[in-house]
Amino acid sequence: QVQLVESGGGSVQAGGSLRLSCTVHGKPYNNYCLAWFRQVPGQEREAVAAIYIGGPHLYYSDSVKGRFTVSEDDNDSTVHLQMDTLEPEDTAMYYCAARLICGTTWNRPNYVYWGQGTQVTVSS
Repeated sequence: QVQLVESGGGSVQAGGSLRLSCTVHGKPYNNYCLAWFRQVPGQEREAVAAIYIGGPHLYYSDSVKGRFTVSEDDNDSTVHLQMDTLEPEDTAMYYCAARLICGTTWNRPNYVYWGQGTQVTVSS
């Protein structure tokens, strides 16, 4: 059974950093796409970044490019989202999600597997 578990959320002041982790239990595919989304209550889920496990492909939304970095551990079971220069607008629940491919539609929320989310709060 595939399970995604996020960790690392918390509260930080603007300009600070947080590192989120997504641990994948029960590898869904040999190679797959692992994405980070975020959601504010009352708003649509927004894609943040993605990485193709097993290849060098990285994807970022314009809103976080240059501030966030997605990476994977050598064991292919944990993906990190390093978030620097955080802004109050980054406040949201952050989710990791997995599906077979990333591709040009990586930022659409039609992923097969989802974690429960971890809250990030950035104060001004």
